[in-house]
Amino acid sequence: MTRYVEKKILSIEQSEGVGARVRRSIGTSQVRNFDPFLMLDEFRVSAPAGFPDHPHRGFETVTYMLTGATEHEDFTGRRGVINPGDLQWMTAGRGIVHCEMPEKNSGEGHGLQLWVNLSKKYKMIEPNYQELLDKDIPRAATSDDLVHVKIIAGESMSTKSPVYTRTPTMYLDFTLKPKSSIFTQSIPQGWNAFVYILSGQGEFGSKKTIADAHHVLILSQDGNGLDFRNTSDKDDCRFALIAGQPLNEPVVQRGPFVMNTQEEIQQTIEDYQYFKNGFENARNWQSEGIERSMVRD
Repeated sequence: MTRYVEKKILSIEQSEGVGARVRRSIGTSQVRNFDPFLMLDEFRVSAPAGFPDHPHRGFETVTYMLTGATEHEDFTGRRGVINPGDLQWMTAGRGIVHCEMPEKNSGEGHGLQLWVNLSKKYKMIEPNYQELLDKDIPRAATSDDLVHVKIIAGESMSTKSPVYTRTPTMYLDFTLKPKSSIFTQSIPQGWNAFVYILSGQGEFGSKKTIADAHHVLILSQDGNGLDFRNTSDKDDCRFALIAGQPLNEPVVQRGPFVMNTQEEIQQTIEDYQYFKNGFENARNWQSEGIERSMVRD
């Protein structure tokens, strides 16, 4: 049995950070805490706008650049650039303070950022990064070359991603060429799953729901796969299919902090304010990203 679309929602563009524009699909009043996912943003940002210094605790941020480049910097001294097609899977764990700003002269940055919740046993681990360049993300295609997929996490067409997911997660970037036939992607039984459409138009699920760009499709939980096809004769259909094993734990969120109880949130706020229990490096740290993003040649 394959899954069907339970809910179809258009993601509306809004302001976020400092001058950035986002379309939030998961993490709104319509779809909040879709266990284990906390948020999905499609973002667009150009210098000098961006996401200046801010903290995280208790979950992972997954940044996947589509075009343009983002410079990342955190309070451990780590610094790097996420270029088009690159992936950064950051485990905030017990605490990170970082900034995410457009790389100078890279034009508009366009990408996706997913927040994946961590179970109680992982919320206070040391921060960690997994980073893959575009060329190192596995790809696969059907024999007729009409269905292409980048395997960011999980498996498709017998090809696996090297990314380790503490919260079991599948993250696939599909491109369906015009006139492609129906393709079925397996999804583990019991996992929550959704589709976010980046461009084009397609037909999704056993009830043949038609949807186009910037729509999020919440899938039924029963079923071991999803059927889909491109409905256009001339344009590609590109979308992310994301699924994860529910944690079935309480979620208490205060902005960039996600824990299991209100007491843990209050402790996190205190830790951040007083630079302790994972936030020690924040005491004397300020990123250079904002200053660099504002320098023009």
